[in-house]
Amino acid sequence: MPMFPLGSVLFPAMPTALRIFEERYIVMLSSVLQDEPSEFGIVLIERGSEVGGGEQRFPVGTIAQIAQVQASEGFIGLVAQGTRRIEVEEWLDDDPYPRAKVRDLPELEWHDALGPLFDEAESTVRRALAQASEFVEQQWGADVELSADRVEAMWQLAGIAPVGPLDQVKLLGSADAESLLRQLVETANDAVEMLAVTWVDTDDFPTADDFRDADDADDADDADDGDDGDDADDADDADDADDVDDANDAGDETGDDDPATGPDRDA
Repeated sequence: MPMFPLGSVLFPAMPTALRIFEERYIVMLSSVLQDEPSEFGIVLIERGSEVGGGEQRFPVGTIAQIAQVQASEGFIGLVAQGTRRIEVEEWLDDDPYPRAKVRDLPELEWHDALGPLFDEAESTVRRALAQASEFVEQQWGADVELSADRVEAMWQLAGIAPVGPLDQVKLLGSADAESLLRQLVETANDAVEMLAVTWVDTDDFPTADDFRDADDADDADDADDGDDGDDADDADDADDADDVDDANDAGDETGDDDPATGPDRDA
């Protein structure tokens, strides 16, 4: 199976958009497009970079079926849809592009008894999305419509949840529907709690003084004392100057007054 290691997780029933500019993946794409359906596997990179090769990869991934391809200057853009889960049994030589022997993972089965758990997972994920959108723009809105198929909808909830790729790859490896829904509730609740951590009062914000040690504080106090002395000297000098001016004014019967801001994922 042609493979595309990425820094993100693709779930079944979820779309992905890619920009391909590396020669090895252009070669892969030309080979994949000769088959119908045109498919390749996507796995999460465990360590390393999307560009250049040599990365370590998680074994669980998803088959992506190409829906649209468009050539642009300097890259090829494609849109694909996640279809089914796979597990890598053996990685083959990366020449000319990453390939692996894979097996399909079992499809999740829906049971009506899971309805309340599904509703809890959905409400928790939507609440997490709503809170996350207050801090940063999200790809998916809290009111995004899900598939009428409950198994697809579960995967879509996993795909839109505002959680990190390590949590996502755990969700992707769920053994059954109940396990997936329970993990969704847990990870989405964790996201909600993290997003809810705010400063209750501005007085709680740390100040520069909180990061100074005692010696620095003493030095600052000494400097302040010195400034106070300077202020007193300045005041005395000012008084003396006033006295001089008064004396000059008194002795100068014809003197006039002196005249006195002045601111999409690449591979």
